[in-house]
This record gives sequence, structure tokens and C-alpha cells, in this order.
Amino acid sequence: MLGGVCPNQNFLDGLWGSVRGVATLKPGLSRCVTLTASSFDPSGLDAQLIPLALDLADAAGEVIRPLFRGELHAEYKPAASPIVTIADRQAEQRMRQILSERVPHHGVIGEEFGRKEADSPYTWVLDPLDGTIGFSTGKPLFGTLIALLLEDQPILGIIDQPIWRERWLGIRGRVTTYNGQPVQSKANRDLRKAYLSTTSPDLFATPDQKRYLHQLRQVVSVTSFGGDCYQYGLLALGCLDVILERSLALYDFAALIPVIEGAGGVITDWQGSPLHQGSPGEVLATANPQLHQQVLQLWSASPVEEI
Repeated sequence: MLGGVCPNQNFLDGLWGSVRGVATLKPGLSRCVTLTASSFDPSGLDAQLIPLALDLADAAGEVIRPLFRGELHAEYKPAASPIVTIADRQAEQRMRQILSERVPHHGVIGEEFGRKEADSPYTWVLDPLDGTIGFSTGKPLFGTLIALLLEDQPILGIIDQPIWRERWLGIRGRVTTYNGQPVQSKANRDLRKAYLSTTSPDLFATPDQKRYLHQLRQVVSVTSFGGDCYQYGLLALGCLDVILERSLALYDFAALIPVIEGAGGVITDWQGSPLHQGSPGEVLATANPQLHQQVLQLWSASPVEEI
């Protein structure tokens, strides 16, 4: 099992051929047959839905790779992510086409083309290009996010980096895999030795939001910026300890939940509550429950000085 130390490029090269691998069921997980989120049986995904999810990631990557560092055909909008490129649109269109052909009865929620309602308990949540700013500036710190919800609960998540061909697959009740190999998040239990990451300090606009970040930065050992969804893959891989974000929508965080939890980490909102469709978009992810509790205790202590 990988974990605790970031793999080098030679190791990454050796894993490229096993991107589609799936880790085995965790020992002791009970078997069940009812299609409900509370009694979910991951073995029921193996025959059709895991291969389908991997095919979606493959298809999105085939669209994105030729467009990277090419003509963007960008549209601009007044939002936290102000750019939409041809890669965003075409990758989501391709994934939706595959879903309509193979599981037309499933629901779909996508960043670029909205929601398709369905009677099925299954809903696919797609972010074809999480990190569009990075993509549009030629930085390969972005990814495709694919989640499968069962009754609104994420049971499968993929973070796919199509340029470096890195893929994290998380399935509820199973160990997260990285290019087919099981992974483990960092074992560090000391927040003072932690590596913190966030996409940008500009995400924290109000005085209260700035205090959350500032107070955490005052305690941890290292703070880094940038990465969007890629940084969550790095946390699962054992390279980061804590990630703090805000302004995330369902399509930004749904796929992250099975990936982080399957690697031994914790991902919640800033109050420690589970993420859901109505969450305000404030996300805290840590490598283990002990670090998560330390962060929450830090914030609940006396307020830091004014910034």
C-alpha cells in the first residue's frame, strides 16, 4: 500500500498501465442486497458501474489531452472560476453521451450543462475540468471529477489527471486506489508538523473566512497554494495533511468524499458536519481523524487577533 511518502516519477511511470485497477473489499464489511445508501454493497458496482465510471474518465481524458496548451475558445463569466473552455464543454458532452447510451435511466448533474432528473436512485455528478484556470494557463494541476450518488450519498468517486495519467478511484467500503494500487493518507497526528494546502488565499474574502485560514497557517509547518482537485489526490497519496477550501459546489466535492475517506482521511464542512447537496461549499479535509479534531479544536478556541 502506498502512503506517507509521495512517489517519484519512475514509480508513476510503472503504474500507468494499471490505471483501471480496483482495491478489494475491506475485511469485515457486511454483504447486503438492498439498493439504499445506508446498506450499500460495493460488490454490486463491479459488473457495470465501476467500468462505466472508468470509461467516463477515459473519454474525458481523450477530449482534454489534445486541447491542453492549445486554443481555448474560452468564454468568460463573473464567477469564482471565470473561464469556461472548449475542453470543459466537450468533455462533459462526451461523458453525458456515454451515460445516455448505457444508463439512460440515471440522473446527471454537470457543471456545464446542469441537471438531468431521473427516477433512478443513481445520479452521476460531473466536473469535466476542475481547475480550469490552471488548464487555461498551461499548468497540469487540474482534473476530471466523476461521482456516483446513491440516494444523494457519494458511493464512488474518481479524480483523474489526464496529462500525467494519474487516477484516484474511491468506492465506499473499499480502499482508495491510485493507478490501481491501494493508498493510505499520512499518519502524522501533529498539526504543528502538518502540510496545509488551499487553491488560493483569495477564496477567503470575509474577515471570518480569513481568520479560519490565518489561524490554521499560524500552527501548521508548511502552507502551499494551488491544485484544485489535484491537491485532494495528493492528500490521499500521503503528500499533504490538511486542505482548506471554500466556494465548492456539489460537482467540486462529491467525487472527493469516497477518495479521501477510502484512504483513511476525513472530509467535512468547516463545522465538522458531513458534506451534502445543500452544504455551503466550505470544505475541510485531513489525512486522519486526529488531525481533523485538532483543526476543529483550534477554531473553537479563543479567536485569533484581528487581521
